[in-house]
Amino acid sequence: MKKKIIKPKYLLIFILFIYADFSYAQNIKKAYFAGGCFWCMEEVFEKNNGIIEVVSGYSGGKTKNPTYKEVTYGDTGHFEVIEIKYNSNIISFKKLLDIFWVNIDPFDAQGQFCDKGYSYRSVVFYSSESENLLIKESVNQLEKKFNKKIVTYVRKFDKFYKAEDYHQDYYKNNFINYLIYKNRCGRVNTLKKIWD
Repeated sequence: MKKKIIKPKYLLIFILFIYADFSYAQNIKKAYFAGGCFWCMEEVFEKNNGIIEVVSGYSGGKTKNPTYKEVTYGDTGHFEVIEIKYNSNIISFKKLLDIFWVNIDPFDAQGQFCDKGYSYRSVVFYSSESENLLIKESVNQLEKKFNKKIVTYVRKFDKFYKAEDYHQDYYKNNFINYLIYKNRCGRVNTLKKIWD
C-alpha cells in the first residue's frame, strides 16, 4: 500500500490554521489592579477559572524599572500592582472588577488594611474606553449601595514593571509567613465587615 505524503505547503497551512484557532479560543487579555499588598491580590485572582497568570509588579509612577524599596520608601509614584493575564472568553473584565472590589477596602484613602502609604492605595487601571465605562458604572453602583464616596483611584494604564522574583507567588512559596502576615494585617476581618 502506497503511503500518502503530505506536501509541505499543506502542512504549513494546517499548522497556521490550528494556531489561529487556538489563539482565537484563548482571546488573551491583560488587566491591572492595585489592592494593597500584591501577594494577597495574586492569591485572590489566581483561584479563578480563566486566569492564566498573575504577576506582581509596579505601575502608575514615573520611575523606570523601580525596586520594591524605591516604590515603598521613595517617591516613584508607583503602586503595588498585579498584572492579570486572562482568557476573556472564560472570564470578563467586568467579572475581574467584581472580584477586585470585594477584596479591597474602597473607602480607605491611606492604603489598604495594615499597609499604609501611597504605594498601597487601591487603584483600578483601564486600557480602553469600554473598560473605563465599566469601572465608572461599578463605582457609581457601589457609591449608591454604601452611600459613601469610593476613594479608589481610576487611572489610564501606561507601563507595568515586574517586581523582584521573591515577590512572585509569595503566598505559595512562603505559605506560613504569608498566613502570619495576612492574619496580622486583618485583611479577612475587614473585608467581612465591609462586604458581608
